[in-house]
Amino acid sequence: MNGLLRRAGSVALVAVVSVVAAGRPAFADDIRDRQWYLAALDIADAQKVSQGDGVVVALPDTGVDVKHAELAKAVLPGKGFGEGNTTDGTVDVQGHGTAMAGLIAGRGLPNGGGVLGIAPRAMILPLQTLRSDDGLGVPALLGEGIDWAVEHGAKVICIAAVTDEDQRVQEAVERALRADVVVVAGVGNAPDTTAVGFPARLPGVLAVGGTDRNGDHASVSATGPEVMVSAPAVEIVSTTRAGRYDSGTGTSDATAIVSGVVALVRAKYPGLSAAEVVHRITATATDKGKPGRDDEFGFGIVNPVAALTADVLPVSASPSPAALGALPGPAHDGAIDVGSRMTAVAVAGGIAVVVFAGLVLWRLRRRR
Repeated sequence: MNGLLRRAGSVALVAVVSVVAAGRPAFADDIRDRQWYLAALDIADAQKVSQGDGVVVALPDTGVDVKHAELAKAVLPGKGFGEGNTTDGTVDVQGHGTAMAGLIAGRGLPNGGGVLGIAPRAMILPLQTLRSDDGLGVPALLGEGIDWAVEHGAKVICIAAVTDEDQRVQEAVERALRADVVVVAGVGNAPDTTAVGFPARLPGVLAVGGTDRNGDHASVSATGPEVMVSAPAVEIVSTTRAGRYDSGTGTSDATAIVSGVVALVRAKYPGLSAAEVVHRITATATDKGKPGRDDEFGFGIVNPVAALTADVLPVSASPSPAALGALPGPAHDGAIDVGSRMTAVAVAGGIAVVVFAGLVLWRLRRRR
């Protein structure tokens, strides 16, 4: 079953994840001060370069409450999934989807109030694939939502949930990757999920872990070789249903934040393939933990300013290990060395699909 990664109350979800309890309510006039992650990630400087103009971010979740002032002009008509679901995705009975939408594309309020999203000029495509109050859903609906998003112009898909392994979801993710869509997914919340959850662990997915206020690994975040990048996941304030705000902890938050960064990059570099966008984000991440990629932080904490401004060498266009051995050597003139960050991307049959875990391990062995 689908399991939300935060904000749904203190309910233990079957098999895959625990939902983190929501924090105290907040009010619009103090919200911006409580968005500590904006300063931690230098979002003000990043938004001087890009605000995600026009990039469509699909959100298969609980729907999005468009009555929230910060989201009124940020949400497109979407679709509800499941028997008898006639909504267009703009109704949220639980609040999780509205929180994710605010983190990605919240427009803020006058005089610096309200929630400001990472990419405030991006557009949210709401897909109501989860309708229950307890945060449980059906994997098949997630697969349907992913396919619908691709068909309706999404360039980023934010999956702020984990689910039981399901072939329909896997095939939908693979179709999205072949369609040049960046798929971002949360790794899951400990202690219920300790290894990287599904679909985050699928090859090609930008799997997101969590950090705390100090930039350390968040104890709530699952770990594993599939983690690609990390972002703030503790005490994250955002919009919720019925015009309210709340603060929560979980890797859903980190996933939405990284999805916003992807939107910034896709707007700044519209000619980059999805694989190159992922490469740019992982290659410019701020290294934490053990040098290079590790199971807690992935390649590091997402660095929006660097992702938008750094000179990043292109990845190899060949999927063969021999070609990976010929990746560019040390970079010059401020360019980021592909080999040193160990990001490998394959383009097979003219279609770019990111291949992660196996190639990372191969590069690590080659280095030793």
